Parts: sequence; C-alpha cells; structure tokens
Amino acid sequence: MKNWTQGWLVYGPKKVSGNDKFVEKISVLGFDKESIILQNAINELDNGITGMLSVKPEIVFDEQLTKGLCITKNKEIAAEGYDIEEKEGLVTLSASDENGLLYGMFELLRRISMEKPLTGIKVSEKPSNPFRMYNHWDNMDGSIERGYSGKSFFFENEEVVVNERTKDYCRLIASVGINAVVINNVNVVGPATHLITERYMDKVKKMTDLFAGYGIKLFLSLNFAAAIELGGPNSADPLDSEVINWWEQKIAEVYAKIPNLGGFLVKADSEGRPGPFTYGRTQADGANMLADIIKPYGGIIIWRCFVYNCQQDWRDYKTDRARAAYDNFIQMDGDYHDNVILQIKNGPMDFQVREPISPLLGGLKKTNQMLEVQVAQEYTGHQIDVCYLIPMFKEILSFKTYCAEENDTIADVISGRTLGNKNTGFAAVVNTGNDKNWTGNDLAGANFYGFGRLAYNTNLTAEKIAEEWIRQALSNDVEVVEKVLKILMESRTTYEKYTTPLGIGWMVTPHVHYGPSVDGYEYSRWGTYHRADHLGMGVDRTDKGTGYAQQYYEPNASMYNNMETCPEELLLFFHHVPYTYTLKSGKTLIQHIYDTHFEGVEEVETMIASWATLKDKVDEEIFAVVTERFNRQLLNAREWRDQVNTYFYRKSGIADEKGRKIY
Repeated sequence: MKNWTQGWLVYGPKKVSGNDKFVEKISVLGFDKESIILQNAINELDNGITGMLSVKPEIVFDEQLTKGLCITKNKEIAAEGYDIEEKEGLVTLSASDENGLLYGMFELLRRISMEKPLTGIKVSEKPSNPFRMYNHWDNMDGSIERGYSGKSFFFENEEVVVNERTKDYCRLIASVGINAVVINNVNVVGPATHLITERYMDKVKKMTDLFAGYGIKLFLSLNFAAAIELGGPNSADPLDSEVINWWEQKIAEVYAKIPNLGGFLVKADSEGRPGPFTYGRTQADGANMLADIIKPYGGIIIWRCFVYNCQQDWRDYKTDRARAAYDNFIQMDGDYHDNVILQIKNGPMDFQVREPISPLLGGLKKTNQMLEVQVAQEYTGHQIDVCYLIPMFKEILSFKTYCAEENDTIADVISGRTLGNKNTGFAAVVNTGNDKNWTGNDLAGANFYGFGRLAYNTNLTAEKIAEEWIRQALSNDVEVVEKVLKILMESRTTYEKYTTPLGIGWMVTPHVHYGPSVDGYEYSRWGTYHRADHLGMGVDRTDKGTGYAQQYYEPNASMYNNMETCPEELLLFFHHVPYTYTLKSGKTLIQHIYDTHFEGVEEVETMIASWATLKDKVDEEIFAVVTERFNRQLLNAREWRDQVNTYFYRKSGIADEKGRKIY
C-alpha cells in the first residue's frame, strides 16, 4: 500500500453533472499506439474517469465517433498545446504531439474533479514558456538542501531510487505542464559528481525513461570541476584542450547510455563552487565549452547567474551583492551560444519575500534567459507558515523592463517573445520530499501545483490557480473554497507584515532562515545588511550610494533612484530612510513598522479561526496537519513582531503612538 497521498490527483467520487455520457467511449485517432506518453495518458484517463464518475470507459483506436470523447492529432496546433471542444454530444481533444495530448487529458480530468460540466467546453491552450522546469536540491545521502518536506525520494544512501513514488511524482508534475526537471542539488559534491559515470548511469537512464513517458526531460546538476575529481586532467580550464577532450569523451559516454538526457544545470564561481573565473576565463567561456560539446546530442546547458562575492566586508558601503549578477554577466551579452540558457533569480539577492526584479532579466538583449523563482519556502516560512507565492510570481512576470519597444515584460522575455528565441523558460526551486503529503504543510501544495500551472499559462490568475488546487486537493464545498482561497490570497501580505518591512529583507536566523534575528546577518560576509542606526534604516542603492538603481533601463532607474517615486514596498531596499519619514499613508516609517507587525499577528489569528471552522469539511488528517502548522506559525509571527518592534524601538527611541506592548 502506498504511504503517500496523490496530491491534487484525488480521483474520488464526483458529482456527475452529465459528464459521464462523454466518457463512456473514447477513441484515439492519428497517434502511435506504442507511444509511452499516449499509454500513460490513456491509463490516467481510465483511472480518473473510473474513480470520479464510476464509469469504465471503452477505449478504441482509429474509430470516428459521433458521441463520446475523440482524441485526434492535428498538426496545426502549437507544440505541447491542445484544443478541447464539445459539439452535439461529442468532445474532441486535439493536439499536435503527445505532450499536448497529455496536458489536454489532464485538463479534462481537472474539469471533472472540479465538478465542472464538459457540455459546451471550448478550450484552446498552448504553453507560455518552452522550458517549464523544477530544480530539486536533493543530495545523494537523502537529505535535501532547504528541505522542509522530509527526505529525498530520488536518492537514498548514495543510490538513485526509481519506484512507484517516482512515477506518481511524474504524474503530478505532468498534470500541471512541467516538462523538465533537475533531480540533484546545484551544489554538486561527493557521489553526485559521479552521476555521469558508470556507477549510476543505469539508474539515471531508468529514471530518464520514466520521466520521458510523461513528456519530461531529466537534467542533472553538473560539477564544473568533474574532470579533476573523476581522474581526468588536473584542471577545469574551459579553454584547455585536455579539458575539452575529456569532456568530449565523457559527454559521448553519457549520451550513449542516456540518450533522453535533457542536459545539465551548472552553478559555477559561486559560494565556493569552482568555475571559469578560477582560470581567468569568462562565464561564457565555461558555458560555451560545455554547450558546444553537448549540442550534437540535442543537449542544453543551463547556467545559473547566482554569482557574487560571498566574502564581503560589512564595513564596505560600496560593494553591493545586489549588483553582482548584472555586473558579472551584462558585458558578455551576445557571447553565449544558442543552446545555453542563463538562469536568473527573480530578485538580485536571494528569494526574499519582497525585493525588486533583477535588472539582468531583460537587461540582457541578446541572450537566452530563464527566470528562477523558489517554491521551497526558504525565506517565506519553511512550509510551516502559509505563504501562497503565486501572486508574487504574477507580479514578477508583469514587470516592465523597457528592454524593447514592445514585448518587454519579464513574461515576454522568458517566453521568447522579446527576442524570438526558443531556448527560454521558467524554473522553480522545489523541495518535495517523502513526507506523506509531499510538501510538509498541505497548504504548501498550492505553490507546488500553482507554479506548474502558471509556467504553462502565465495568463492564469493567482485566484483561479488557487481555486483549482483547493477544489481538487481539498473539497468542492463552497465554504471550503471561499475560506481557504481567502487564506491563501492574503497569506503573502500577512507574512510580509510580520517579518521584514518595505523590501529590506534578511532579518532571519542565520543559516536556518526561519524566525527573526534582526542583526543575524548585519555584520556577516554575505552582503545582507539593513544598515539601521538611531536615525533610520535601509540601504542606499541610488547613484549616491552603491549605484545599483542605475542598472535598470529608464524610466525604472530614475523611479527607484528617487525616494519620492520609489514604490514604497521597496523603499528600504533602495534608500536609507529616517524613522520620521512620512509614508503615503500618513504614517511615519517607525509607526508603519509597529503597525504592520501587530497587524500581521492578528491576521494569522484570523486565519486560524477561519480554518478551525472547516474541521468537518476537509480530510481529518489534512485538517490536523494544517492546524499544527498554523499553531507554529502563530508562535513565529509573535516572535517576529516582538523582536522587530523591540529592536527598532530601542534603536529609534520613538514610542508606538498606540501605546501597545513593546519590550
């Protein structure tokens, strides 16, 4: 018996709404019967219909129907897209390829699960982004870096694991349109370096083939210095002929054994990882060397832009970690070969609850780009605190970069619309583990589900995505949908209120990154400062400070550079602001800090009270897990409130106007 849930693929009884008549007979026309993707799609459809509608469908091939469900091949439809339309009792699902067929089939099951009628359905979908990717930070000992959902189900005791849970994982992510996955940590050490050797190739191939059956390309994180560690040249210089020759032989060996491999993700010259800077070479030199070797096999090199000086001196007010990605990569714009994709974090720092959009996104005008966000809640509550992240991702996607006269949003850049390129995409760091519910807190499943849906269709609203997840994973009950939707949609703002104000970030417990420590990183080497003194707080990133604001195109550069025009939610990221500065609300900065931190705790209490009313309307085990997490979140919120308010009261000497308890 499986010891894990099926996430949102819950195929329990659903109200029929007349849907049963459309699925009693299903015909497949034009697709290869031997296709593994087709077979998986048909099996899923069979299981879903049987479980939800108590109908055992008759499935036939190459028979034209007048009633029922007809799955047809149509070359006019965009790659990985699908059309679904019902006319006079016949539902037609059309796609040009097996991936589109699979996604269309999951759309049908989604509708049935949400108790939506198929009568009159007319849907036309195509993916917004070519690559829609999950990055896992799993280690081969079974641990997960920033893992809040149990141990790895990809690795255990330095072995690769491929089992029924791997298949269920594929089903879950294929159902939301994910088509690429990196299974191992970007920090490649020890046995993980050997994933490209005979020691692991058979198991990696087995996993790669399983993923391929759901339209998913498997990628590996690669150790840039693998040649040194695997007995090759005592160098990783990307321009050294011996090093190039070693990689040519190694890549040939890998693809001979694992022809379905998508390629490699590389973190180089960052946080102690080796890279081309070690040898006086550029990032483009390193990426292109690997890309040229892998290109004949159809492989892609995804090169992370998380490159910065992690040995910063806190006394230095000019060196700015926020500048690093742009400074390290902008001069090489146009130097990268066409099968290299630069993977760029959404913000210039590191997945804070609020930070500006990285100016490198769209700043590069001649280079393939992939947006990287974090679904694993490293700085947003560890999947203990509820923090629905899809509204944040929507904000990022809609940001105007002014990199072109049209098609200049982040969504345009990563879709390929801006440059007319196809090697682009949207990636998320995730940490699903072997916890029964995959994500630790069941409500965190909304982020895991939501990213895939948004990556496939960036036009979907955060509300629609949340409602879909609630209806499938929890209940179609109106009260459940309304109350959980409200909790999710307000959760990020609530979390931001009781943690770090107006874009300053980083006031977290060092290393762990859960709970408050206002000065935890203030005098560290990581470049993560709030610069609070007795008069004010914030980092001067204007042209008079670090100059970071000038990395944006106009009018963004001028907007951020001026305290009066800078968006207030980012005010402290860009400016050192007096505590007595009056915000647009009429409040002073210090009063805003006090008020929001008290409000944040009150809002968590309201969430808890709302959730408690659903005890008899959601699964008993889910209710218990979420309740326990909410109780921990309330303790965390109170600690944040009291530590932050006390810290800034002691710094400023300015009392709370409302006379509330500050220690």
